[in-house]
Amino acid sequence: MAATEQAAIRKETCVFRNTGARKGRHLSVTPQTAASRHMYFGRIVLDRGDAPIDVETGERETGLICLRGGATVDAGGGKFTMGKYDALYVPRASRFRLTAGADGCDFAELSAPVTKTHPLQFVSFAEIQKDPGLHFSAGGPNSERTLNILLGKNVEAGRIVAGVTFSKPGNWTSWPPHEHAAMLEEAYLYVDMPAPSFGVQFVYNDTKEPELATFVREGDVVLMPQGYHPNVAAPGGTIGFLWMMAANREDADRQFGVVNVQPEFAGGGSGLEKGQAGK
Repeated sequence: MAATEQAAIRKETCVFRNTGARKGRHLSVTPQTAASRHMYFGRIVLDRGDAPIDVETGERETGLICLRGGATVDAGGGKFTMGKYDALYVPRASRFRLTAGADGCDFAELSAPVTKTHPLQFVSFAEIQKDPGLHFSAGGPNSERTLNILLGKNVEAGRIVAGVTFSKPGNWTSWPPHEHAAMLEEAYLYVDMPAPSFGVQFVYNDTKEPELATFVREGDVVLMPQGYHPNVAAPGGTIGFLWMMAANREDADRQFGVVNVQPEFAGGGSGLEKGQAGK
């Protein structure tokens, strides 16, 4: 598939269930197995005492985000102790070793091929929450949520962007519906949604009949190669997700918050303006 070609929205290549079910390192989204052009996504799940995971990044820049527990990551001559929602950017042509802490660990691994080498950078989730350009609320009474940009304007990178969003109970998120397929493909990994919580994820170009509408629960991933992609939490529960994006054009398209809002809902902006570069 050409780099600029947009893959079709199909359940078989856009929905991946329970991605953290297996121990070890497993990639579930690649351009060979999913409707992605550049994005790779996987999980690293270890118990205390398990053998460390060694990874060579090759041509891909990599973002590591801690989802549960903690770990020590050795990379670039440094040692980083990571807890929940801390992130680490690892450049191409390097390697990292991940060793689980006392409570084990669960990491998301996001990567994409790039031609340039950017600096290794650790991102503290606690520090992110002190920065109003990286931690902010968006949406109205029925779509209010909190966004945290982990790998965005705060990190030099060529393609990857990532952060976590948490809704209010029963609310919509990614609202108003928006799309950015000309610049970025995206995937959501649903997190912090203990059973029986669930949500419904839509991905569509046709505003009268969505190409994809599916239940989502903790650990599931939905890929958005194109189209609008709002979601909603079931009453009484919240919807939380790690959002991950890969730019089509290295550097030029790596822009958070530059979106096309569905025209019927475009009157009030996207709600993402605070996270754009320079704001």
